[in-house]
Amino acid sequence: MDSMDLEREKGITIKSAATYCDWVKNENGKDEKYHINLIDTPGHIDFTIEVERALRVLDAAVMILCAVSGVQSQTITVDRQMKRYNVPRICFVNKMDRAGANPFKAVEQITHKLRLPAAAVQVPIGVEDEFKGVVDLVEMKASYSEGLKGETVRVTNEIPADVKELAEEKRSKLIETLADVDDEIAEIFLDERTPTVDQIKAAIRRATIQLKFTPVFMGSALGDRSVQPMLDGVCEYLPNPAEVENLALDRKRNEAPVKLIPYNSLPFVGLAFKLEESTFGQLTYIRVYQGSLRKGANVFNARTSKKVKIPRIVRMHSNDMEEVSEIGAGEICAVFGVECASGDSFTDGNLPYTMTSMFVPEAVISLSIKPKENRDLPNFAKAMARFQREDPTFRVHQDIESSQTIISGMGELHLFIYVERMRREYRVDCETGQPQVAYRETITEKVKFDHTLKRQTGGAGDFARVVGWMEPTGALEANEYVNQITGGAIDEKFVFACDKGFHLSCQKGPLVGHKVLGTRMVMNDGATHMTDSSEMAFKQATQQTVRRYFPLGRPQILEPLMKTTITAPNEFQGNIVGLLNKRNAVINDTDIGPEDFTLYADCSLHAMFGFSTLLRAATQGKGEFGMEFSHYSPAPMQLQ
Repeated sequence: MDSMDLEREKGITIKSAATYCDWVKNENGKDEKYHINLIDTPGHIDFTIEVERALRVLDAAVMILCAVSGVQSQTITVDRQMKRYNVPRICFVNKMDRAGANPFKAVEQITHKLRLPAAAVQVPIGVEDEFKGVVDLVEMKASYSEGLKGETVRVTNEIPADVKELAEEKRSKLIETLADVDDEIAEIFLDERTPTVDQIKAAIRRATIQLKFTPVFMGSALGDRSVQPMLDGVCEYLPNPAEVENLALDRKRNEAPVKLIPYNSLPFVGLAFKLEESTFGQLTYIRVYQGSLRKGANVFNARTSKKVKIPRIVRMHSNDMEEVSEIGAGEICAVFGVECASGDSFTDGNLPYTMTSMFVPEAVISLSIKPKENRDLPNFAKAMARFQREDPTFRVHQDIESSQTIISGMGELHLFIYVERMRREYRVDCETGQPQVAYRETITEKVKFDHTLKRQTGGAGDFARVVGWMEPTGALEANEYVNQITGGAIDEKFVFACDKGFHLSCQKGPLVGHKVLGTRMVMNDGATHMTDSSEMAFKQATQQTVRRYFPLGRPQILEPLMKTTITAPNEFQGNIVGLLNKRNAVINDTDIGPEDFTLYADCSLHAMFGFSTLLRAATQGKGEFGMEFSHYSPAPMQLQ
């Protein structure tokens, strides 16, 4: 499913990929065919938006865990996303053929770390490199994967003697867990009766769809072992589109929720959840919730209120396409030639419906970026526009003060991948670095001035005299100009020129060239010349005054302090406090919950560069943080 060169090189999924398949399951001696739409999502936290938008449009999920590591930090993040969209799931414990594999540790961690009742519906036959198959605890049958690719599944009623006792113990545990979440099984359990196979299957399905329980399967995807029973479990326990409640918002009824019914005969409702640039133009992935989408049909974009024609519909298999003329309810397809944004809703034009978009997390890291060669600027701009359209977590803005282009994203790997894609796909080599911090300047003492500008040229010269003082305003906010001139010493129009000259000087401070804050200029006297004085002369005189007298008022450099909020599990509180103390942060408040704590602190922006990587390292990837500008404060002595 990983089609990008970068994905194959790094061995990770970067972009989610859609595909579809038919799975034939034997039920009561008959073969039943199931059609499955599948999206493969990345596991790395930097590409979390791909998981976010896939879960927004999927009806169910298979959460894959490692048999050795169990529940990892990203598992917790994905679990939180699944709960946000109420997605029922089954779990698959992968890598059962690895040394140290222990699927029951993973089951226990799902229950305790994810706070989700879970039980194994299989036990392994053999462990590590001796792993041969699984015992189905519902039907109490052994299943062996045979053949070169494990394509032959041999099912037998004879359970190996060395796992029979374990199978019986885990089956009792499965029924006990189901009794806690399902009333029918609870009644049978309390009557000390044994539920039938059909009763157990029905209870697992009910509890899974109601998000009360998670069945756990196990196998080895790389070794092609016991994958088929997991696919049977997908058909057996996960809901079909008709069993999932998908809601739209009716704009004519004050956005009241409306249930969508996945029938092809009803009016069309769909959601564009992903955009991708291809050689044929923009490719838009759409999930059809109600009705059907036909080639050549006109659909209505609920956000822009525009009608668009669907020229071409394809079904995706990773980066391969299969052209189709119609797509029914509950399906996922891609269309060409539709200009829209990620999260746009489409209807047939008769229904006033719109759908909620996906949650987009805030960016956590920023870099300054520029192309090495100026001739690459057009391609650089194209790449930035394309990447922003494709990925809502990739943001680009121009810093007005430093004139730098700043890119922001979910992590260092996230931004590195985009810089590398720009080099490969657009042949643009870029230089990256830390963004410049927007420092400020101010004075701390009152300083008096008396400055005369006197310049004689061939014709009329320049003459302006300004007298007064500069002082701190007491608050690190806007600058002030105060006119205390009496007796008409300076004409009113020249006073206005002085005001303009002072505020122009404050745009670029005399100390390090950053803006000036919290400074007041009071003008109480001056002198003019009958012919040589002009507005320009007084403006220049005021600017010279600021440059000359500002350094005499014990100036200070101010740095921006960020209001930082950090959330992490309680066991990492000491690590995080240590990280903040190294950055001279001021901790304002801490809220401690039963499992997580939230810490509020003021920390300088300069010290927070690279903090996301350190936070993940200090909290095993479980910590999150957010920043917003708070106020300016005097910078430490080493920066003055």
